[in-house]
Amino acid sequence: MIFENKGQALIACRGGETLRIEAWGRDALRVRATRLPDFTGRTWALTEVPPESRPEIRIYEEDFWVGDGSIEKVPAASIQNGRLRAVVNFAGVISFYRDEELVLREYYRCYGGTLSEGSRCLKYVNREWKGIIGGSDFALTVKFDADDREKFFGMGQYQQQHLNLKGALLDLEQRNSQISVPFVISSLGYGFLWNNPAVGRACFGANLTEWTARSTKEMDYWITAADNPKEILRNYTDVTGRAPAFPEDRMGLWQCKLRYRTQEEVLEVARRYQKEGIHIDQIVIDFFHWPVQGDWKFDTTYWPDPKAMVDELHSMGIKVIVSVWPSVDRRSENFGPMMEQGLLIRTERGAAQTYDYQGDCVEIDVFNPKTREYVWNVCKKNYYDLGIDGFWLDNSEPDFGVYDFDQYRYYDLPALACSNLYPQWYSRVFYDPMKEKGPVVNLLRCAWAGSQKYGNVVWSGDVPSTFCSFYEQVQAGLNMGLAGIPWWTTDIGGFMTDDVNDPDFQQLLIRWYQFAVYSAVFRMHGDRGPYNIPPLDTRDYGGGYLKTGHANELWSYGEENYRIMKKYYRIREEMHDYIKELYEEASHTGAPLIRTMFFEFPEDEICWTLQDQYMFGSRYLAAPVFHKDEFEREVYLPAGKWRLTSTGEVYEGGQRVRVQAPLDYMPVFEKCM
Repeated sequence: MIFENKGQALIACRGGETLRIEAWGRDALRVRATRLPDFTGRTWALTEVPPESRPEIRIYEEDFWVGDGSIEKVPAASIQNGRLRAVVNFAGVISFYRDEELVLREYYRCYGGTLSEGSRCLKYVNREWKGIIGGSDFALTVKFDADDREKFFGMGQYQQQHLNLKGALLDLEQRNSQISVPFVISSLGYGFLWNNPAVGRACFGANLTEWTARSTKEMDYWITAADNPKEILRNYTDVTGRAPAFPEDRMGLWQCKLRYRTQEEVLEVARRYQKEGIHIDQIVIDFFHWPVQGDWKFDTTYWPDPKAMVDELHSMGIKVIVSVWPSVDRRSENFGPMMEQGLLIRTERGAAQTYDYQGDCVEIDVFNPKTREYVWNVCKKNYYDLGIDGFWLDNSEPDFGVYDFDQYRYYDLPALACSNLYPQWYSRVFYDPMKEKGPVVNLLRCAWAGSQKYGNVVWSGDVPSTFCSFYEQVQAGLNMGLAGIPWWTTDIGGFMTDDVNDPDFQQLLIRWYQFAVYSAVFRMHGDRGPYNIPPLDTRDYGGGYLKTGHANELWSYGEENYRIMKKYYRIREEMHDYIKELYEEASHTGAPLIRTMFFEFPEDEICWTLQDQYMFGSRYLAAPVFHKDEFEREVYLPAGKWRLTSTGEVYEGGQRVRVQAPLDYMPVFEKCM
């Protein structure tokens, strides 16, 4: 191993690999390696310029016990930035220390001696490069030792039951309802970003931790050390960016359903809300309001004067957001020009098709700057110039017909090498030109590391309307917040509903609605079956042919449910100033609005095990009800005094308590100051 001190960076070369470790932010290091002549220079998620650091770099020799029992001197080096130090031995294995305590070490089972407690015959190395035949990229695997004490959190959104990801195997792939944001917070006091948008996998096994990229030119990860998750997240968002200011006029109720088919339907709903004395901050116009996918305009048969509609909604103080999909149907007026100019995703084999829902479609290549310009110009003319306030960027993974990532190619890279970054660039088609006119709030179904910078409200996708799914969404939202994405929401009641009149569904809807009041974005949406509403048109295209769901307004589920919804609507309104403070905190520190218990109480070991309750900011402890016909539940209270909001009774912390949870009440405790 040959070491070199480059002032701000430690360079190490061995066996055709160049390793570069440099200071990058507060108590943090960026680690890159390549087998190519040079690094790509891509920053990926590390878009914020860190303050200049003066790391301490040492190159020295250390003892190494060889097989015959003798000792040899071998080269080693270290780089320290604040509280984090990386030590590289002669084989290129990196160990990371927080305040001189080992917190992470690359896995190595190739030689004996001090490098491995395992077999020297296994020939496992810490960084495994396998060249992709016929190309310059590699399939890369990076391994780290496991620690039985360790818990992992973050990583974005995965549809599963576990908040603690220790033992989890997670595909680094974007899919409908799955969001890969490869930043993890360890209970040992460090945060780790896999700074690579390649399709791959993360495994937090009992025997080792492993990260893979199926196609990449270099290894790139970032690590920071701190005392608690709050400080780790602050360090992470220092270098990846934070959410901008969230406008006050969108902190209340958003109204949506699948789907308002005409402009008159939209206006009737808005007028009814006004008559009921309930203010909605934003109304959402969902998909297939267009002639065909990729036209990116209203079908004038059913939306004859969208500007007049927008003007009337604005006069009521209601913002308007409209759905835009990245799919372009071959029948679209934009398909020919975009295909001719190379603005669509390319397929490696067979016909040009990436998506097949309700049409033969190819999706836009958002990595191409000309594509971004083309799509924005069309949407600006047909939506934004009419007064539309924001965009619902659905299918933003993108939602491929088949998730065969090796079949698709983008502007300058194969999908295998960068597809996880797609939703971020899709959001920037709109965010970049819109930000000049003020706050941008767009709704997306997917995100990647750093997406918080681009005005993205991320929702959890097309999830089932079940109590099991409800429980999974809370785990997903808490881990999204720990991955740096504070603007997160769900479809209240879940997306896929078979029967709106089913009492079990309506009970679920109320429980989900109560949770949504104590979350970042308060948004009604869902596909409400059964599908017995006839279409407006017999054609197989246009704004009138596709199905619609049943009504999804607050009054749509009977008087008793409406009473409960109005009660919680008022609670949301009363919390406006507090919610504003939480959004400001997210912009200043990166803290999420919904928080794991250990985020606020890291010194309490019990809080590291809780996943059925959470903190809404630092003041409210929320305990959703996750089971049908459950009308009481147990809640753990950390140290301090806590006031139950239903009765005003004050409880001493440090204990578990059982409280009543009738259908019209979700247990919430307010921390006594």
